[in-house]
Amino acid sequence: MKTRGFEVVKEYYDKEIHIPVRKTKFSAAYDIEAAEDIVLPSFQKGMKPTLIPTGLKAYMQSDEVLLIVPRSSGPKKQGITFPHNVGVIDSDYYNNCDNEGHIFIQCINLKDEDVLIKKGDTVGQAFFQKYLIADQDTSDGVRAGGFGSTDQV
Repeated sequence: MKTRGFEVVKEYYDKEIHIPVRKTKFSAAYDIEAAEDIVLPSFQKGMKPTLIPTGLKAYMQSDEVLLIVPRSSGPKKQGITFPHNVGVIDSDYYNNCDNEGHIFIQCINLKDEDVLIKKGDTVGQAFFQKYLIADQDTSDGVRAGGFGSTDQV
């Protein structure tokens, strides 16, 4: 029985995607890489974040969430950060009907020039976390899609 982990989405099976690893035995997070080369334009007011495909999906227990956060060196080294600070991947995102649970990382580029993110560059960190439910919780909705779909239930 699988407990939690990462898998490559079908669209990227033949693209040599690396399953995320922790770099040291005391690292809390798994490094997430870009699945393909992508240019992050220099940020301008009003522009939307760039979605970086990872080629990955994550499975976990129903009371867990995968949190994706920027690398601490991201803004200085690559000029990238997340506009929302933390990405939340719910357990029911895995194998959803729209995109198989493909994880994308939303980024903005803080540098004055465009930045090329190359396939295999680490663009974020992910860690699995248990979460708690409030006493009065009565949620019974079912996910109806992929990226950004929890408000469509």
